[in-house]
Amino acid sequence: MTRRFDAIIVGAGQAGSPLAGRLSAAGMSVALIERHLLGGTCVNTGCKPTKTWVASAYAAHMARRAADFGVTIGGEIGIDFAKVRARAEKISADSRASLRQWIGGMANCTLFFGHARFESPHRVRVGDAVLEAERIFLNVGGRALVPDMPGVDAVPFLTNSTILKLGAVPRHLVVVGGSYIGLEFGQMFRRFGAEVTIVEKGPRLIGREDPDISDAVRDILEDEGIAVRTGAECIRFAAQGEDVLVGVDCREGSPEVLGSHVLLAVGRTPNTDDLGLETAGVKTDARGYIQVDDRLRTNVDGIWALGDCNGRGAFTHTAYNDFEIVADNLLDGADRKVSDRIPAYALYIDPPLGRVGMGESEAKAAGHAIELGKRPMRRVGRAVEKNETQGFMKLVSDADSGRILGGAILGTGGDEAIHGVLDLMAKQGTAQDLAHAVHIHPTVAELLPTIAGERKPA
Repeated sequence: MTRRFDAIIVGAGQAGSPLAGRLSAAGMSVALIERHLLGGTCVNTGCKPTKTWVASAYAAHMARRAADFGVTIGGEIGIDFAKVRARAEKISADSRASLRQWIGGMANCTLFFGHARFESPHRVRVGDAVLEAERIFLNVGGRALVPDMPGVDAVPFLTNSTILKLGAVPRHLVVVGGSYIGLEFGQMFRRFGAEVTIVEKGPRLIGREDPDISDAVRDILEDEGIAVRTGAECIRFAAQGEDVLVGVDCREGSPEVLGSHVLLAVGRTPNTDDLGLETAGVKTDARGYIQVDDRLRTNVDGIWALGDCNGRGAFTHTAYNDFEIVADNLLDGADRKVSDRIPAYALYIDPPLGRVGMGESEAKAAGHAIELGKRPMRRVGRAVEKNETQGFMKLVSDADSGRILGGAILGTGGDEAIHGVLDLMAKQGTAQDLAHAVHIHPTVAELLPTIAGERKPA
């Protein structure tokens, strides 16, 4: 039997669930389909559990530093890893339960669990149920990319999802991939007591960032005893007893690293390969991302793609913004576009990196004559008082117009303080506008007007 709805949403992630809420509140009948767990990546294998682990690792790190603050703790700092994991699992479970209750209270929404596949552009099968709608929204997310590296199929390895199921702290964790996910896990497990080696194929960590940020992040990690191997052009794997031998072939250091566990953190791939998109005629790019226009419409009329699967953002906040764009355009007659979004994200090592807009290198490559304001965190009073002085902050502006192009804060509170720059950019503010603002003392953000006023040609 075929059931008809006004809208079908495939995936109850950070765009799918709120979209179901908006559409059902507008009087539409909605079918919301989820193949596994409500909440998507963020709730189950991303933000919620990993930032909970980061918080536990930070607590251990600060406990070890207690004497620096005149605090005496007797004995060695221990890690109850089972409790670390249980705490994260509870937070994720509570979020899923809250979502289930919310979705259950939507008057016009029917929740289906199962794997959705297209049978035609406006017909989807979920198990024995066949659903039809004129509007279909895809929020199917992504998963860890498993690279085709020599020997990878012959050794056990972890991904960002499976590492959350570990029963104990690894003796030696080898992280393959020196970008955001890999660095966060590398530092947290070092703080849990593991030996950690980070292996990166490129010449530096987090290669999309400016070199000064990459260098500073490497210094932060190495100061905690993490081994960093960049320029690993020939990564390969082989079993050696119960351990895994990782070949790196770097120009300096040992050509091989022996670890008890290997984490693959080399990127993500969209969950689009088993939806029957070809049956619906929906186009994807060479990497499997669904192609969308500036309003998140696919090439097939009546089908939209939101979140990680469209390649237009890889974060919870961009997925949620996708929902806002689609809902406002569809229900409120708005004309919101993805290209209006200012890129912003954070790297949750400690201290965190908050980033918005263009970096220094990116702005120059785009043809801007730039001015740069910069200050090390050791000259930020709040950081000194907290004894967390690693990193720096910088502001990039256009030399001709004064318009703020971007900013970065690598330092304590950087993930929060960067929003002062983001909000001003959203209103097309200038560096001079920021320089004239009066911020609260003592905070990290109070130095933003200072560096705006001290900017120089770069």
